Amino acid sequence: MDELIELVEKPVVRDACLIAGWRQWADAGATSSELPKYLIEQLRARRIGALKSDPFYVFQVPGTHALFRPEVKLEEGYPAELHVKENEIYFAENNDKPIVIFLGDEPQLNAERYADAFFQIAQAFDVRRIVTLGGVYGPVPHDKDREISCTYSLRKMKDELAEYAVTFSNYEGGVSIGSYLASRAGKLGVEYLVLYAVVPMFDLAQLSPLLQTLLIEQDHKAWYDVMRRVNHLFKLGLDLSDLERASRQLIESFDIKIDDLEKAMAQVNVRAHLKKVTENFVEPSFMPLDDVWKKGLGDLFKDL
Repeated sequence: MDELIELVEKPVVRDACLIAGWRQWADAGATSSELPKYLIEQLRARRIGALKSDPFYVFQVPGTHALFRPEVKLEEGYPAELHVKENEIYFAENNDKPIVIFLGDEPQLNAERYADAFFQIAQAFDVRRIVTLGGVYGPVPHDKDREISCTYSLRKMKDELAEYAVTFSNYEGGVSIGSYLASRAGKLGVEYLVLYAVVPMFDLAQLSPLLQTLLIEQDHKAWYDVMRRVNHLFKLGLDLSDLERASRQLIESFDIKIDDLEKAMAQVNVRAHLKKVTENFVEPSFMPLDDVWKKGLGDLFKDL
């Protein structure tokens, strides 16, 4: 195993699930950085190791000031906190299913070695399939199911993944860590997928110079729609009711924000603008059989 991998504990498991996210470029709605943290807290996952960060990050680039540097918090001259780049490994079990969660910082250097170490971590826990998380912003309705874009490592995976109401992008451009690892995984013959949630963002400056961008910084609806797919794909049996409640509350709070804008600037008609820019959106329909039963029972109890 790579000397950069530090394991303070190595549970003996078979066929673990690996969920990974990063503080990275493709992190709309904090889907990549905060959703893994949420899972760690919900599953009470324990930290079992880390990937040493030394070879993968730039300390500083002249003229960029704080863009790359670690951050310090001083208290009367004493360095009380120092925030550095980290790549941590957590472990939990749910319904006897072992789950490894990797939460890191997107590397700036030596991406090939980073990838090698990442896949060695997966191999150490007998991981057969890896899912990584990401988010991109787009003009999509805040109160509809999120569009989920999928990238995968092996062509044979496409037919199965198509059943999960995902889209397959033809994007060309700068690569995120998730898509970079997908390419590497393909060469290794590893089953690997990235789920990118499309998170609502609207440029309102065209309506008025007094308005700016309207977006969702922590998109619990996106988290919920991503995890519904992960839950079924990996048969994790996770209770997602807390995320479901949080997603409903998010929609309600975003509605209130739109109402406040309407009251403050009735002349620009924000809600009509949002309806127009999202009118061609086709809501993805992902409804596995057990979700159908759950919804049906819920409707029955409401009627009773």
